[in-house]
This record gives sequence, structure tokens and C-alpha cells, in this order.
Amino acid sequence: MTLRIALCQLSVGSNKKANISEALLSIKKAVEGGAQVVVLPECFNSPYGPKYFPEYAEPIPNGETSLAMAKAAKDHNIHLIAGSIPEKADDGNLYNTSTTYSPTGELIAKYRKMHLFKINTPEFTFDESETLTGGSSLCTFELPEVKVGLGICFDARYPQMAQMYTQLGTGLLIYPGAFNILTGPDHWQLTARARAVDSQQFVVFCSPSRLPDSDYVAYGHSLVVDPWGNVLVEAEEGADVIFADLDLSLVQKTRSKLPIQSGTRTDIYRVNTLK
Repeated sequence: MTLRIALCQLSVGSNKKANISEALLSIKKAVEGGAQVVVLPECFNSPYGPKYFPEYAEPIPNGETSLAMAKAAKDHNIHLIAGSIPEKADDGNLYNTSTTYSPTGELIAKYRKMHLFKINTPEFTFDESETLTGGSSLCTFELPEVKVGLGICFDARYPQMAQMYTQLGTGLLIYPGAFNILTGPDHWQLTARARAVDSQQFVVFCSPSRLPDSDYVAYGHSLVVDPWGNVLVEAEEGADVIFADLDLSLVQKTRSKLPIQSGTRTDIYRVNTLK
């Protein structure tokens, strides 16, 4: 089976309603291009930064962003991986949370970013944990003919997480993300290809577009990688909608050619979830 997926690389500013409107327009464009599955970037309704998260956070599933995304999925009869937004949770904490909606508009997956981004360099410092709390659960959902595992940005740097998803039977990993212009040129594509080759499945990274005047300048370059590590499509830095046709049979074909999973020495080492 072939699955047509679209990645919406959005320009995200300080106006939440404008950000939601741009997301809706890009979703429409993706559907017009034949997409069955549409992916949005990390923090698509909010500027990315600890100081912004409390102001832009909203409850899920009854906040304005969630309601708009559920309606869009239903109206367009698609699966929508709605990037991530700052979530104001019932426990009083804020989370960086990704939601997925079915073609009926049902919320079928909710994932809270586990590994919060932190960097300390002479050029740049950043710490999501100043205002966010990390999630504590993996999250999968089913698309036609493939199980999907969700992560967000910094999660992609942890191969243990991708390995756990592989053990759960996934064939597609989706990471809404926002690498920056310091780490992006060296690590963005490398990390996506590494996770694809490690876990022998499709990997999707969906970024906001690059806005040089933002407090946090995203790298852009949303991309899709196949189970052999080939980049199928990659955006530039500007706002765009890009498409890839995923031949889902490649997952099993790749795992048959290189039987990494069956050769794992679980008598010596193993990766297990504790929750």
C-alpha cells in the first residue's frame, strides 16, 4: 500500500488566531495535493520559547486550537497529526503536546514530549523545563496498514525511544520538531536518517519555517526518510507544503534484507519501558 503524506512547514508568529488560520489554509492545500495524512510542526500555534508557553497554552481537547484541528480533520476526511501546542493540563502543569485526529474528527492520540529541549552554548542557551513538564508515556496509533509512533523534536535524539516503538510494531515515526539554526545544519537530517536506519522504518520531521527575526529561529527543512535512510523529500527554509508517497511494503522488505531486529542479543542487553 502507498500512503500519501503532506508536511506543512508553517510560519509561526505572535498572533495565535493567525497561526491557526495559516495551519487551516495549509491543511486545505495539502488535501488538494492528495494527502491522506497531514502533519503540522512543533508549536504551530505559539512562538517557541519558555516565556511564551504559559500565555499560549490551552486545554486539550476543548481549546480553540484543538477544536479547529478536529473540525479540519473531519471536514477534509484525513488523519491529522496536529504538530504540537503548549497544553494547559488539569494537573496544573504545562506540556508540549501533540494531538492526532481521525477522519471523523476524533482525538485518537495525545502525546506529551518526554525529553525537554535544553542547550548551553556560548551562542545560545535554552531550557524548555523552565515552564514545561516532561511527559511520561509513549504513544502509538493506527493508520491504514501501518502503526505510527509519535515523538516531538528533542525526543528524536534518543534512539532508545525509537527502539521501543519498533518493539511495539511501528513502521512510521513522526516527530514534529523545531531544531534551530545552530543545531539544524549539522544534526537535523543526520538525526532523521539515523532513526530511520536504526529502526528500519519511515521517519518524518516537520518543522516551522525559518523566520530570522524570531526570538527562536527554526531551521526548517521538513523531511521524510525511508527505512533504508534515503531522503524522499525535503523542504527549504521557507513556508511550504511538501508531499511524499510512502510505499509501506518497504518496511518489511528492509527488515528482511537486514534482519537487525531478529538479531538483537536480548540475552545480553535489552531496552524496556518502565511505565
